[in-house]
Amino acid sequence: MNEKRFDEERRRVVKYLESLGYIKSEKVKKALLRVPREEFVPAPYRDLAYVDRPLPIGYGQTISAIHMVAIMTEALDPRPGDKVLEIGTGSGYQAAVLAEIVCRDGYGHVYSIERIPELAEYARRNLERTGYSDCVTVITGDGSRGYPEEAPYDRIIVTAAAPDVPKPLIEQLKDGGRMVIPVGDRWIQRLYIIDKKNGKTVIRRSIECLFVPLIGEFGWKY
Repeated sequence: MNEKRFDEERRRVVKYLESLGYIKSEKVKKALLRVPREEFVPAPYRDLAYVDRPLPIGYGQTISAIHMVAIMTEALDPRPGDKVLEIGTGSGYQAAVLAEIVCRDGYGHVYSIERIPELAEYARRNLERTGYSDCVTVITGDGSRGYPEEAPYDRIIVTAAAPDVPKPLIEQLKDGGRMVIPVGDRWIQRLYIIDKKNGKTVIRRSIECLFVPLIGEFGWKY
């Protein structure tokens, strides 16, 4: 499939998701139109890049379906200049979408943590090849602990399911900030939208979803 065909497929799926109401804002629409998802999936699945479903990226992990990336990005509501922490880099696609929104005129950055070293390196290569490496820093480590070195964060997004909201992530969220995280058991979760105001958290429970588990000290143990 050539570049022109990928561009056509990208526009088609974005238009479709917009018609269903998954894409609500112009900034999310523009980000999804700009990021080439085909560059973030393994070669055997490249021709399926714009089929709206999760795709394997190795090591038992997946790249999220496009509609879920849209839903989570809309819920997170990132802004130009924000400092964002992402837990679960995967292949780097969600980080690239966030970078399109937050990185403007030398401001804004995405810090993304991946526990699997081989995937972290894969994401780094993908982000460098597509021009996002200046705006996205990939860290190998336990995402359930967050990344205190750069805290606090305006926005935190977790793309793996936790049994409960990890305390370190709440602590690293800036007052006035927002976190989006799937919480539940291994088989079904609900998307939590958490706003921190005056040191207290307000949780809204959104749609049911299904993510790979968040493995770590403040997540699942295996």
